[in-house]
Amino acid sequence: MPGVTLHKPVLLEEALNGLIRQTDGVYIDGTFGRGGHSKAILQALSEDGRLLGIDKDQDAVSSSQAKELLTDERFELAHSSFAFMPQLAEQREWLGQVDGILLDLGVSSPQLDVAERGFSFMRDGPLDMRMDTSCGESASQWLAQVDEKELVKVLRDYGEEKFARKIASEIVNKREETAIETTGQLASLIEGVITKREPGKHPATRSFQAIRIKINNELTDLEEALAGAMGCLNKGGRLAVISFHSLEDRIVKRFMREKSRGDITPRNLPIPTDAKKPVLKLVSKAIKATKDEVASNVRSRSAVLRIAEKL
Repeated sequence: MPGVTLHKPVLLEEALNGLIRQTDGVYIDGTFGRGGHSKAILQALSEDGRLLGIDKDQDAVSSSQAKELLTDERFELAHSSFAFMPQLAEQREWLGQVDGILLDLGVSSPQLDVAERGFSFMRDGPLDMRMDTSCGESASQWLAQVDEKELVKVLRDYGEEKFARKIASEIVNKREETAIETTGQLASLIEGVITKREPGKHPATRSFQAIRIKINNELTDLEEALAGAMGCLNKGGRLAVISFHSLEDRIVKRFMREKSRGDITPRNLPIPTDAKKPVLKLVSKAIKATKDEVASNVRSRSAVLRIAEKL
């Protein structure tokens, strides 16, 4: 598609080194995107290995990269959310048999580069923001009817936006005059509200992130995917997650930490040892991109990779 930037998989070598323990194993790439990680996983697997790719974006599932990888008999691709990993694994009789799961969170370069998708304030287009355009309401539809208090909460909680009240109030006032239907309209509105700018950051960055997360139910899906991964993985199976902002990373960090500590119980209660046994082992500290990778791929600048192993 014209204008689309080639999507470079972030932390590729680090993710594969931490993920793959058995070259003849069963693996899941929960965020197929344009297949960068999936292609590398397949290259690392033997002829007996298997890989399931998952993506809720129909454009990703029908992309030329997907069609190319689907010629490999070891690979399958499902149009779904990674929140449904247990169901997809059960259909293949993989529950408790998966050797590794990779999640590369956030929005992909192709999604940002296509104006019609409505993810980017840098390209004017319909204000959609849905990763799965076959269902749900668009960002424009949501903004047309959302309660002002809820909008403030979304901007504050999901975007960590300091000017959430001012932006929400302006959106509510503006929609009384005219529908907010394009990314350009929304970005311009936010620019008019925010007078104090963050160096190197567009004023609409936080609001666009917040609305996108809300429209796609991203954080709830992530929590469900992390919980579901536990039933999919076998003993010794690895869970590798790449996050791009603090909200995602906090969820991943907390989940892995809690599962590696086991249940916290009062000291004096006669709790059996196995009742508070940890179910995950942290494989390493948070991994970030090298200076060389950041220089060649600016998207990797905020990436954080966390890896845990099921006990």
